Amino acid sequence: MTSICDNRVVIVTGAGRGLGRAYALGLAAEGAKVVVNDLGVGTHGDTTGETPAQQVVDEIKALGGQAVANYDDVADFEAGGRIVKAALDAFGDLHAVVNNAGFVRDRMFVSCTPEEWDAVLRVHLRGHFCVSRHAVDYWRARQKAGHAVDARIVNTSSGAGLQGSVGQSAYSTAKAGIATLTLVQAAELRRYGITANGLAPNARTRMTETAFAEAMQPKEGEFDLFAPENTAPLVAWLCSGRSGDVTGQIFELLGGSIRVCQGWTDGPEFDKGERWEAADLGEKIVELVAKRAAPKPVYGAA
Repeated sequence: MTSICDNRVVIVTGAGRGLGRAYALGLAAEGAKVVVNDLGVGTHGDTTGETPAQQVVDEIKALGGQAVANYDDVADFEAGGRIVKAALDAFGDLHAVVNNAGFVRDRMFVSCTPEEWDAVLRVHLRGHFCVSRHAVDYWRARQKAGHAVDARIVNTSSGAGLQGSVGQSAYSTAKAGIATLTLVQAAELRRYGITANGLAPNARTRMTETAFAEAMQPKEGEFDLFAPENTAPLVAWLCSGRSGDVTGQIFELLGGSIRVCQGWTDGPEFDKGERWEAADLGEKIVELVAKRAAPKPVYGAA
């Protein structure tokens, strides 16, 4: 069987544990050369002094694959350039970026501090920008120089970003922004040979342990729905040369179930044909809301 990522060079951020580790191992198993980026921080972004990136690299090499470790901060713009340079220095090219790094600081909106808000948006939103921006600069320059480009950006949103999650206002906001960023990247970058797609994973990771640990525990003798490894094949396919016709999509995957998401779109409408009086709007708004399809509920809402 052909490995679908043979000789593809892929950066995976936050690849030391959980989903990122599963992605890196899965990509390597499909023939990719992997830059394993991870700061080694805790679930709240705190410094731990650990080096899980090197442990994943060692795992990949033990299985016969190729990988290098990188410890740069994805949310630092100059560091984002160094991450891309690490791929070029080690393997001479770059074909895909998987933006996975992130952490949570769960707080109800009334308790969230500006510092917590900024920290979460920084790692998720700015982190998705910095690495991808440098990668796009490299791919765009190659395309303008006459080289064929077949590149991929894979972003990480969340069900929290697609429908909201109680107690995670900053995280939900960041993940919603990432979903929209994916749409814009897909529209702007296709001309350069770059696709952009996103994931809303359902997996057991350090970030889900606090809120959903019991619900996500594997049940003896049953398929492990929430194993991070379940999402790895989708990531490998999205990074491969086979996914070139797919862009601007957000995928949800739970166990063996894969779903293409549908975002905000036009709903019920009424045109009065003239300017509304404020007092007249209420009745029509109630009517329109009653006609719209019922949205998925916010996670954790009563």
